[in-house]
Amino acid sequence: MWLTNPLTDREKLHQANAYTYKVPHQDLVVDWPTLKHKRDLYIERLNGIYERNLDKDKVDYITGHARFKDKNTLIVEPTYPESKVHGGADDVREYTADRIVIAVGGTPTKPNVEGSEFGFDSDGFFLLEDLPKKAVVVGAGYIAVEMAGIFNTLGAETHLVIRHEKILKAFDPLLQDTLQSHMANTGLEVHKNSNVVKITAEDPALAADLTKPSRKTVHLDNGDKIEADVVLFAIGRHSLTESLDLAKVGVETKKNGDIVVDKYQQTNVDNIFALGDVGGEALLTPVAIAAGRRFSNRVYGGVEGDHLDYSNIPTVVFSHPVIGTVGLTEPEARAKFGDDNVKVYKTQFTSMYFSMMDQADKQPTAYKLIVTGKEEKVVGLHLIGEGSDEMLQGFAVAIKMGATKKDFDDTVAIHPTSAEEVVTLR
Repeated sequence: MWLTNPLTDREKLHQANAYTYKVPHQDLVVDWPTLKHKRDLYIERLNGIYERNLDKDKVDYITGHARFKDKNTLIVEPTYPESKVHGGADDVREYTADRIVIAVGGTPTKPNVEGSEFGFDSDGFFLLEDLPKKAVVVGAGYIAVEMAGIFNTLGAETHLVIRHEKILKAFDPLLQDTLQSHMANTGLEVHKNSNVVKITAEDPALAADLTKPSRKTVHLDNGDKIEADVVLFAIGRHSLTESLDLAKVGVETKKNGDIVVDKYQQTNVDNIFALGDVGGEALLTPVAIAAGRRFSNRVYGGVEGDHLDYSNIPTVVFSHPVIGTVGLTEPEARAKFGDDNVKVYKTQFTSMYFSMMDQADKQPTAYKLIVTGKEEKVVGLHLIGEGSDEMLQGFAVAIKMGATKKDFDDTVAIHPTSAEEVVTLR
């Protein structure tokens, strides 16, 4: 996540006092307009790099909206006059192909509640021209958790509204409980078993301008009201398939708009494929890239049968502290293999880095290793704590290769690191 390093730097500056560096807390102010401007330039530069790479590979780049005419033909309406292939914004054209790949991705979902226009989604975060003093984030998934952590770390009074008892429903209970408990210690308030029923504004015209913080009231179904300057919805995403006219060519979709594909990214129409978030599984950029590479290898590179294996995909949540996870959660493992065939190793401790700090500034670290069978094959690893994002990649390779608990035990620990606890679990 783009803000991870600036936020980590802010935390490190605060923690530096414990290591005898004299950093005045009142000087820890983020110059948001400058940070936003530098981030925008970075994204613009990245977009330019990708566009130039397409040019180098002699790929026609068409800016527009496409829909199916038939299974081999797309109708494209350009969105910008400067489209490289089209002559102008009114230049609608048709394109035919032997194969068509749908990779339109997804977009954040907003709730159908009164006043929802006064809140923005995660895509609109960097539209903010100023930092809010009070923020409400609605949602319990990893995007909501990350956004709430950003606001809180930047100094805003932050409220997280979740529908159920716990955050991160799809993650292991160790990660849920450890992070949610620590959130309370940082001053981030979690409103459990709560739903937003409406949002009102003192000045509706001002509140409709989502680039500027302004006073709003978030009304919950339990009668509580939360005053805030910004409201951010992170309640899920849905595929951008509504305008593609998929029904015209018979492409099968799920109720939420996701396209049904097999392990080769093949839809039920023989020459139409779908890659990335539009398939509704493992909604992560590296997953889309990996699936795309394997599709290209198989169709154009002569690598017969190549496809992405969606098991044991590692992922990270840039929460505070960070989470890294790969494989089955404990409930998933017990449901799949049975209680008698699952063994769990876990530990919880305070990283040595925090030994010099006051209790209030210490972050928790907790690890869980889930194994199955007599050979104790590792089927899940769940980490929370500083450095978990970086250490997970190497462990994910081992788990993908079928590592056992003995393989972990036979690996000599690197001391002093938090990661050594993963290979010394008892």
